[in-house]
Amino acid sequence: MIVAAVDIGSNSVRLLVAEVNEQGQVAPLHSDLKTTRLGRGIMAGRLLPAAMEKTLAVLEQYLKQAEELGAQNILLAATSAVRDAANRDEFIRLVAGVTERPLQVLSGKEEARLSFLGAMGGLSGVRNPLVVDIGGGSTEFSWSVAGRLASVSVSVGAVRMTEGGYGNGQIRRVIEPALSVVRRYDYGEVVGVGGTVTTMAAMAIGLELYDPKLVHGFRLTREDVLRLDGKLHGITLAERKRLPGLQPERADIIPAGARILSRVMQGLGANSVLVSEADILYGLVGEARKMS
Repeated sequence: MIVAAVDIGSNSVRLLVAEVNEQGQVAPLHSDLKTTRLGRGIMAGRLLPAAMEKTLAVLEQYLKQAEELGAQNILLAATSAVRDAANRDEFIRLVAGVTERPLQVLSGKEEARLSFLGAMGGLSGVRNPLVVDIGGGSTEFSWSVAGRLASVSVSVGAVRMTEGGYGNGQIRRVIEPALSVVRRYDYGEVVGVGGTVTTMAAMAIGLELYDPKLVHGFRLTREDVLRLDGKLHGITLAERKRLPGLQPERADIIPAGARILSRVMQGLGANSVLVSEADILYGLVGEARKMS
């Protein structure tokens, strides 16, 4: 069955159209990403009109693309920026008016579950993984305990930390309670998903043109992350925009993203992160398949 899912994040809006079989295996047919920065002004707790308007325009484009590709069900989901906004109900109504479809606002726990399912659907042979999803507004940790999924979500993301002017020490303080929970459990491979992680991988590889096949399954070392973290904080925004592997639209928030990833790896004692292109969108298309 062909289904589609849209992930409305704090930094970007992403589309995945895929064929999903009865076993939940995902075969991507088309994907797209547009930076709308819906989380701009996130520290004030409200979605800004211009960002909402830009996001709605992208949703219209995505629905058209999905329908043209024969999607039998299209799931719209929003994460941290919408979840935490005082005017979230207004945005939900606007989405319904433009798309004639409901918007599912995911809790931190739901976001973590779908990220875990998505990552595991795109990787094989990973032992007892801990999935870390660094987004624009929040970071989710998810892992399995005795066959049941455990998770922690914390309001630490690349957009949120940039908007709040959070430095290294502040990021460490706000993320440490979540890390202390995770450290109580036994887990194996640390798997990283989300724009910060895939961008850091592309930069470590030095990709002039982004190639998901090279990013997926790449092992990003702590040395890679510390080196890139230092470099990103030592150059100007204009210089960052010219770095291989970094989308210019992400150049203003990637220093905060790098600091979050660095803090996660140091706090967990992780020497490397296995990068997965399969993420929450894979989990969402699986949900879309079940709902059809």
